[in-house]
Amino acid sequence: MAEHKLEIAGMEFESKIFESAIISAYTSMFHSARAILFKDGFKERSHFAVFVFMSEKYSNKIEKKYLNELNSLRLQRHNLMYGLEESSEAQEAEAESSIQLAKGFLKAIKKIVQK
Repeated sequence: MAEHKLEIAGMEFESKIFESAIISAYTSMFHSARAILFKDGFKERSHFAVFVFMSEKYSNKIEKKYLNELNSLRLQRHNLMYGLEESSEAQEAEAESSIQLAKGFLKAIKKIVQK
């Protein structure tokens, strides 16, 4: 699922649908993190709980930038999807950065899951 969402993010980016690309990149990261939870015998209950679990249990195995960005993109996704204020249009560089982070995060997660 994480790989699929990352592919979708890339297609959205190419179509210049930057808000959706950011949401899909975050969703890829979320599903990557869920793989770790499943590996450890847990089921997620909230997006925030996934971030907390990853921060507490895997901060020594995953670069801190990925964990910080998981949370940052979680908040951005929430604002884009549920915010009451009209969001400023997501920028191309922001979407591209989100996709690159999701790719790196997925790679880091795969190393852990495959051990």
